[in-house]
Amino acid sequence: MEQPVIAQAEEISITSQPLSKKAQKRAAKAARLQEQKAERRAREKEAKKRKRRERAEAGDAEPRKRRKMGGFDQTSFAAQVVIDLGFDDMMTDKEVTSLTSQLAYTYSANRRSSTPFTSLLFTSLNGRTKARLDAINDAGYKRWTNTKWWEEGYDRIWTSKSDSCGGDEDMDAHRASVVYLTADSEEELIELKEGEIYVIGGICDHNRYKNLCLDKAKTSSIRHARLPIGRYIASLTTRKVLTVNQVFEILLKWVETRDWEQAFWSIIPQRKFQNKLTNPNAPPEGEHVGEGEDQEDQEDADEAELVASNENGDGEEDDQDGGVSGS
Repeated sequence: MEQPVIAQAEEISITSQPLSKKAQKRAAKAARLQEQKAERRAREKEAKKRKRRERAEAGDAEPRKRRKMGGFDQTSFAAQVVIDLGFDDMMTDKEVTSLTSQLAYTYSANRRSSTPFTSLLFTSLNGRTKARLDAINDAGYKRWTNTKWWEEGYDRIWTSKSDSCGGDEDMDAHRASVVYLTADSEEELIELKEGEIYVIGGICDHNRYKNLCLDKAKTSSIRHARLPIGRYIASLTTRKVLTVNQVFEILLKWVETRDWEQAFWSIIPQRKFQNKLTNPNAPPEGEHVGEGEDQEDQEDADEAELVASNENGDGEEDDQDGGVSGS
C-alpha cells in the first residue's frame, strides 16, 4: 500500500518543479501584454468619454453617422476590390491573426476615405480565418457596410454570369474585368479604371511562397499586374512585400490623387527604405522576423478588435498596419 503513495509523491514532486527561465520569461511577457492591453483599453475608453463631453459642450448636433464617416462628403470610385482569402491552410495561427487585423484596417480605410471603392468583396472565407472573425466582437464583420463575404472563390464573379441570358459571352466579359495584383507579375498596373475588379491576395506568409498569387491568376485565366513601385521609388530595392491593408490604401490614395509616387510615399512605412539604405546587405523585407514581432502582432490583433468593434459602435478608431503579406 505504501508504493502507490510513494509514486504519487514522486509525481507531485515532478509536476511541481519550477518553470524554466525561458518559460518564466514567456509568462512574464504574456502578463505584460495583458496589462498593456488593459491600459490601452482604459485610455481609449476615457478618450471616447472626453470627446463626447467636448461635443456636448460645443453643441454638436451633427448626426452620429456623419461623424463616423469623417465629417466630409464622399465620392465613390466605381470599382470593386476583392480580398482572396483562399490561403487559410497555408498560414500559421499567428499569421491568421495578423491577416484578420489587416482585414479590419482595410475596411476602416475604405470607410474613412473621401474616395472609397464602391464595395469590398471577401472571397473563400473559411477555416481559422472565419473562426477568428466570428470570435471578434460577436462576428462584427458581418455588420460592416458595403462589404460582401463569400465562402466561394472569386471565380464566382464570372461563373455565376454563365447562368444568365448572356451565357459564355457575358461570362468572358466579366472575367476580362478582373485583375489580380501580385508583385511577381511582369505587367505593371498603370492606372485604376472604374468598372474593373482588383484582387488582392489575402495571405500573411512572411514571403515563404513564391509566385503563389501569380500562378493562381494564370490558372484562373485572368489578368495580373504589379504595382509600379520600382518605377517611382528606386530606393525600395527589396522584394516589394506589403500588407493587405497597405496595398489597399495605396489604391485608395491613387484614386484620391491620381499620383502613384505620392501614394507609395504616403503609405509604405519608412522603415522599408531606411533598412536598405543603412544596410545594403539586409535581408529582403518580409523574410526576417524581428525580435519584437510577437508583441507587435499581439498589439495589432488587439487594435484590430477595437477597430472592428468601433466601426459599428460609438468610438473612433485609428488605422494601423498588420503583419507581412505574401505576393
